[in-house]
Amino acid sequence: MDNQRYFIHLAFDGTNYCGWQRQKNATSIQQEIEEKISILLKKPIDITGCGRTDTGVHASSFYAHFDFDPMPKQQLIILSYRLNHILPLDIAISEILPVKPEAHARYDALWRTYRYYISLRKNPFTRNYRWFRSQCPDIEKMNQLAEILLAVKDFTSFSKLHSDTENNLCTLTQAFWEIRKDELVFTITANRFLRNMVRAIVGTLWQLGKEENAVDHLREIIAKRDRSAAGPSVNPHALFLEEIIYPDDIFLV
Repeated sequence: MDNQRYFIHLAFDGTNYCGWQRQKNATSIQQEIEEKISILLKKPIDITGCGRTDTGVHASSFYAHFDFDPMPKQQLIILSYRLNHILPLDIAISEILPVKPEAHARYDALWRTYRYYISLRKNPFTRNYRWFRSQCPDIEKMNQLAEILLAVKDFTSFSKLHSDTENNLCTLTQAFWEIRKDELVFTITANRFLRNMVRAIVGTLWQLGKEENAVDHLREIIAKRDRSAAGPSVNPHALFLEEIIYPDDIFLV
């Protein structure tokens, strides 16, 4: 009997993990799920994620796929329940969905949305998930800078050095800052993201938001295609992967 492909929809608190991808001598989200689902299904299961996340980064929406025997809907519900029962509290399975055999959690993702949260007021209860800054740069200026990024294709200046990606080309559909009560939130959507890209962009825009010649400086940074030309990366603990968009037709009803 041919295997069926499934998508796992999950969320995780990345505080205690080295990121999504399995690594030597460090605990990853992928490792935790593969180990637990292999126990439940009584055979080794390999899981492919929709992308990598940096150490300490969180996801309120993340997808991964695996192959196994065909299972009815009720069995998938039970598997989700049992998987949640044995996984650590910082990883939660929302649902497991059957998809077309060729569906791929990483390569079929059309758009991904990240948000970075900055607390403008000291709050002990959000300190693990917000970057606290008592003073805020010019938001209007930072939005002007963010809009420039929408026309950029090569994000080498915001990519981690010596990464193993084939190219540094990305297509952005939105990048903007907004105030939400006592927080400043940066939202960015793209077809793909490079390692460390969002954190480097946030750090750069935050730094440039205090400069008079910010627009020209940003254009210089982009043109140099050199990570050292951009600003520092911000802390990972305030970054969340929040939305992944797939074609509707890859999911089986």
